[in-house]
Amino acid sequence: MRNLEFIIGEYYHIFNRGNNKREIFLEKYDLDRFFISMLEFNSEDPIGSIYEHGFEKEKIESKPKLVEFVCYCLNPNHYHFALKQLVENGIAKFMHRLGTGYTKYFNKKYENTGSLFQGTYKAKHVDTNEYFLHLSAYINLNPEAHQLGSLASKSSWEEYINPNLENFCNKEVILSQFKSVSEYKKFAHESLKTIKTNKELRKELLGS
Repeated sequence: MRNLEFIIGEYYHIFNRGNNKREIFLEKYDLDRFFISMLEFNSEDPIGSIYEHGFEKEKIESKPKLVEFVCYCLNPNHYHFALKQLVENGIAKFMHRLGTGYTKYFNKKYENTGSLFQGTYKAKHVDTNEYFLHLSAYINLNPEAHQLGSLASKSSWEEYINPNLENFCNKEVILSQFKSVSEYKKFAHESLKTIKTNKELRKELLGS
């Protein structure tokens, strides 16, 4: 699955979990810190340490991006992204910076040593629109699928269903295929029910 050759303009499902299934977010601030890293490191010219330079959102957003987020979810011991590669080696560069940066933060804060994540992140090419739509539902509603509370998880679901929220993801690539947000909400919940009961679909989504 990691023998993929990432192609500019193509979409990919990226995911990983804590080493030995350990929790990678121990409190809400850890979730927020990881989310800030998702923005900071998504640049061909990253600003460097968040602690040293502070969080300069406008400065970061003005720089060319490596990847485009379609949706994401952060859970206590794992995460899922749907990404579009924008530049050559964009996903590889972004994921290396994200994994390395957050591991340094986590290990320093919790006096931890060694690997935080379970090896290299996993990746699966999104090769059909049907897969893309089910994947968006699976990622957006992943905290619901695992029955997690809001303090234990964070996803792009609220951004999808609330047009007043600031956009982090390019949700239009998904929502433009539905007549309304309500129609997408209905599809997503029905898709989640199918994923829970359909082992083959669940296996396809996880790329195994």
